[in-house]
Amino acid sequence: MSKYLVTGGAGYVGSVVAAHLLEAGHQVTVLDDLSTGFREGVPAGAEFVEGRIQEAGKVLDGSFDGVLHFAASSQVGESVADPEKYWRNNVAGSLELISAMRAAGVRKLVFSSTAATYGEPEAVPIAETARTAPTNTYGATKLAVDHLITSEAVAHGLAAVSLRYFNVAGAYGTYGERHDPESHLIPLVFQAALGQRPHIAVYGDDYPTPDGTCIRDYIHVADLAEAHLLALDAAKPGEHLICNLGNGSGFSVHEVIESVKRVTGREIPVQVSGRRAGDPAVLVASAARAHEALGWTPRRPNLDDIVADAWKFTLAKNGL
Repeated sequence: MSKYLVTGGAGYVGSVVAAHLLEAGHQVTVLDDLSTGFREGVPAGAEFVEGRIQEAGKVLDGSFDGVLHFAASSQVGESVADPEKYWRNNVAGSLELISAMRAAGVRKLVFSSTAATYGEPEAVPIAETARTAPTNTYGATKLAVDHLITSEAVAHGLAAVSLRYFNVAGAYGTYGERHDPESHLIPLVFQAALGQRPHIAVYGDDYPTPDGTCIRDYIHVADLAEAHLLALDAAKPGEHLICNLGNGSGFSVHEVIESVKRVTGREIPVQVSGRRAGDPAVLVASAARAHEALGWTPRRPNLDDIVADAWKFTLAKNGL
């Protein structure tokens, strides 16, 4: 049994990973300021400390075996409008966390990174060797933290793994998406299915894809969590491993809407409008490195299964 600090463990992905750690028999302390997380997202059995990542030094000591770092501001549009917030929270906050880890002698880190570090892809599927050229501040700050982690590994022997997510979806029991405001496609389609919004907006149906809508790589949040536990085992002192996490195949906006129709049995009002600036036609991951280095393969690749788990959580969340 090991002891881990999970920053941002009251959020969507952090809560599912914390639950998996507990199920594996580990001790878990969640550090979250609840600015975007939810107290009910902290799994039973985890110690909860309300606070910012800049306060990690008050929590960390030599009894911890590692840190899983999810705490970050993550809204792309907001990052462009308020870049200072993102540099302060994501980069300066991560620097404080890593400094606190070094002071406490905690030498293992798994970092929640993002496909936004790549920007507009030159080729798909996207491999970790692809050029990193973020098109927004959110992606830029996550890439900056990746560089910070590399420096820390080289200079001070940190054992680190960064996991670059593509589109995370689904739910794990009572743990699912509670974003406010919501920006992810599947929960937005659910809102249209429940009559909580008049329609689902489709931004562009003239892309060079089979049905004209954008294609994205969706990964089940439980598969994502399993990769984090494998990353803890794979982390080696003095090395910073970066792995993409995705299914390796994509689903279009239209296919997602059709899946929600099948799963919910409800009609989904759709309104097509023009393309959004900066939306690539296809974003799909190559997860070959994760398979080779972590021994990870997604076990829930079926879109209807992902949607069904998310729908069950959404119904419970809405008291239905």
